[in-house]
Amino acid sequence: APAAPPAEPGRPAQPVAGDASGWTMDERLYNQVWGMFEDLARSASAYRSAIDFADSRMERELDGMLSDPRARFGPAADSARATARGKHTRLVEQAREVFDRDAAQLVAEAQVVEPALPPAYAGWDSPVWHAYRVPSEMPMALRLGDLHLPERTDLRIPMLVRLPLERGLWIDCGRDGSAESASVDSDELRRLAMDTAVAHAARLLAVYPAGEFTVQVIDPAGSAASSLAPLTGSGVLDRPAAFGAQGVTETLERLTRRVDLVQMAIRSGAADALPPDLDLAQQLLIVNDFPHGFDDRAVTQLRYLADEGPSVGVHLMMVADREEARAYGPVLDPLWRALLRITPVPDDHLADPWVGHAWTYEPSKVPPGSRVLHQVLSEVARARQAFGG
Repeated sequence: APAAPPAEPGRPAQPVAGDASGWTMDERLYNQVWGMFEDLARSASAYRSAIDFADSRMERELDGMLSDPRARFGPAADSARATARGKHTRLVEQAREVFDRDAAQLVAEAQVVEPALPPAYAGWDSPVWHAYRVPSEMPMALRLGDLHLPERTDLRIPMLVRLPLERGLWIDCGRDGSAESASVDSDELRRLAMDTAVAHAARLLAVYPAGEFTVQVIDPAGSAASSLAPLTGSGVLDRPAAFGAQGVTETLERLTRRVDLVQMAIRSGAADALPPDLDLAQQLLIVNDFPHGFDDRAVTQLRYLADEGPSVGVHLMMVADREEARAYGPVLDPLWRALLRITPVPDDHLADPWVGHAWTYEPSKVPPGSRVLHQVLSEVARARQAFGG
């Protein structure tokens, strides 16, 4: 790993991209990002604990004065209140100073780490995409967006998830009560959710070697044609988006059969016996407008894919509003729990594994007017054609 230059006396060491542990630069950057995530979580926890302590101590001191009616009024009481509030102010200022110092160090680290991130970890506005070429190896993680806390909204930590995906993704297009979702009408929220799904699918196609990842789409009502244009226009989809109840049935039957066959082959140690026409590449199924076009059997198959698919390379990405599937009741609760919920607009619903802060998630979006998605998917299509040929 690269070594940090010696720190000047009285100053923190200058951060260096990739100075975490790991065998490769990708692994070191992944560990460094997670280290930043943990550092910010713990620093914010210490800051909030200090504020709580200052508040509770001032409250106790003021309550103590109020308990004695003779000490509630007069110059002595005013002086005691001022003293209590002064102590509170000093504690808060000290806590904020420590937190700002830690956050400033993390901001400096983010400024050197972000430009060094490879495509799988980088934002869509990163220059690294201008030199994009289809990789020969799968990366260890994928960026789904950014995370931040209300104390420092300018400090964004990349949200990285390991590959291959261990859980499917649920892009929630419903109104969850957040201010951001309330400011967008329902149709626009659905469009943003499908745009987010397409951007994630494009990134997955871009970071896998040619021929090792495919995307299928269920769009029963055909309402996502404009959002799907980058995928359909570039030719990276093996099949057109499945339409209507029949399309839902055929797609789910095909993927359920694949999961069953691969599981049986693994259990029996007979991988050579798999049908020659079976596509063994990693599969991503994007489902739009759930539960439109789904009968009870299709819902059961979808739950099966969510539970059993990831272990044999079949992954699920649902764009859905849970309220619209309320008629199924608790039957679908295991499905929602099996998926990682993300949102098309900022929302503070994700918790870290260390102290449990509520982090605001923002999806990784393509800059307005940018051609980066078209350029990347065109390169993926060319590599797939060369691989197939």
